[in-house]
Amino acid sequence: MAVHTEIRGVAGVEGDVLTVITLDRPERRNAVDHQTLEDLTAALEAASARPTRVLILTGAAGHFCSGADLTGVEDASFATLLQGVLDRLREVTFPTIAAVEGSALGAGSQLAVACDLRVATADASFGVPAAKLGLMVNHWTVQRIATLAGPSVARAILLAAEVVRGDQALRLGLVNREGALPEALAWAEEIAVLAPLTIAGHKLMLNRLEPALPADPEVAAAFDRAWTSADFAEGIDAFRSRRRPSFQGR
Repeated sequence: MAVHTEIRGVAGVEGDVLTVITLDRPERRNAVDHQTLEDLTAALEAASARPTRVLILTGAAGHFCSGADLTGVEDASFATLLQGVLDRLREVTFPTIAAVEGSALGAGSQLAVACDLRVATADASFGVPAAKLGLMVNHWTVQRIATLAGPSVARAILLAAEVVRGDQALRLGLVNREGALPEALAWAEEIAVLAPLTIAGHKLMLNRLEPALPADPEVAAAFDRAWTSADFAEGIDAFRSRRRPSFQGR
């Protein structure tokens, strides 16, 4: 399987309360495909069924997640499946920490910002290169990136496909602490001994501070236009052929 789960105990806390989920597709820099997202969904559900107090999401072999595995992405059904994972990371009652090394691009950045907290190395990279491929991310991702990194940086990431390094992300507040999995584990152990009901209540209130996005027909139409466009087909073909895409706006 491309998703591995490790369950750990924490000194002073009864039971195995710390869950580490690792994306493990090193040959694709942990890019996610349909099966990986389904496995990740199952891992999150299993963590919710245990007395989990903190969950860490990370990647194997020096990368967090380089995005969607475009060798298998054909239509917006991938985006729908990814949205389910993002929603679940947000909805679980316990804190989630993204431990980021290397690439956290596209779907990787989406997974990272869906977590409550982020630990990243100085040379990690965050970005959403959707404009280089002719596709779109969902409205919630735009909201979350703007909330965490600020509207100006969000516009650079989403409109200019700019990549933000981990040290810059730390200064912006997009990342909470510098480090990788060891630092995330140490932080998780600190959190795990705190009052879980208090944390669950605070997480619920923090989530409620994010205004619910109404169904917007113009946004939905723009999303559908991008995912069914000739530009998207061109972007995928160019990626697979290792050439520069030529977008025509149709």
